[in-house]
Amino acid sequence: MSLQCGLVGLPNVGKSTIFNALSNAGVDAENYPFCTVDANVGVVPVPDDRLERVKELAGSPEAVPTTIEFVDIAGLVEGASEGEGLGNQFLANIREVDAIIHVVRCFEDDSVAHVDGSVDPVRDVETINTELLLKDLETVEKRIDKLEPAAKKGDKEAAENLPLFHRLHEHLSNGNWVRSFDISNDNQALVDELFLLTDKPVLYVANVAEDDISEGNAHVDALRARAEEENTQVVVISAEAEAQIAELEPEERQFFLDDLGLERSGLERLIHAAYDVLDLITFFTADEKGAYAWTIRKGTRAPQAAGQVHTDFEEGFIKAETIHFSDFDEAGSEKAARDAGLLRTEGKDYVVEDGDVMEFRFNV
Repeated sequence: MSLQCGLVGLPNVGKSTIFNALSNAGVDAENYPFCTVDANVGVVPVPDDRLERVKELAGSPEAVPTTIEFVDIAGLVEGASEGEGLGNQFLANIREVDAIIHVVRCFEDDSVAHVDGSVDPVRDVETINTELLLKDLETVEKRIDKLEPAAKKGDKEAAENLPLFHRLHEHLSNGNWVRSFDISNDNQALVDELFLLTDKPVLYVANVAEDDISEGNAHVDALRARAEEENTQVVVISAEAEAQIAELEPEERQFFLDDLGLERSGLERLIHAAYDVLDLITFFTADEKGAYAWTIRKGTRAPQAAGQVHTDFEEGFIKAETIHFSDFDEAGSEKAARDAGLLRTEGKDYVVEDGDVMEFRFNV
């Protein structure tokens, strides 16, 4: 699956530094607004300790991780929805991503300018959220303006859909995001086709000084309280520390993390949190060429999961031989798993679980 998470935030909050650490793309990260003009895309492997074990158990020659894409979207400012800064271009970039990773400054540093003159994460969140809401209001208003004349001319479909968009407009006008809009499954497609910004899941990243990685600070506490109101998560990261970690050799990274009192890097925690926000899971396949991790959404059935491997697998799907990673790991080999009756045969209605190791049978 080609899924994208857009890194957004005010200028100078550390977005591009985090993006560089994620993708090693070498994007400029200077201390002035609008350094990033075009959206930069980095394809990032998803860390998963299980994959190497699947490779070992299956006797595959290499391990190929699944990936997720991160997009570095230039800093928004107040008035972006009306074209301030480079607002229209940036908001168009956000419209194309699947989830929003909102990077929020939670560190004090007089040498790094803040566009509003002081550090206040809740205010910064509200600035960005307001711009997204205003842009969505504009989009819904345009749809209403299109439907109203058609409805007056007797267009039955336009007349039927108009009340839905009036209700959505009122919902947004009250400061509510599209994600919380009560809508029937029958009408969902009508809203989806607008690609509204506040319909996307959001994850907050608190960018802190290196000394605050473990315990956080008052700014992080305020951001967490705000995130709790929105029923989402906060990942605490020090962009500068992550930039240093990204430059180290793999064997040196754990020593650095140990010194910081961390088990995993902030970027690794960010990737997994993004997975959670997007309701994604991982399944595995393995053969004589390699062991592979694949990304699917929770609730995906076996034929559609097979289609991630190859379209022919979905079209000609017959069944899937399946074992959960934990059972495979405990058995120690495919033969031992088969002898123990741990391998299951699943059909078209099987809902794939995170950690399933699968082999698909299909008609050519």
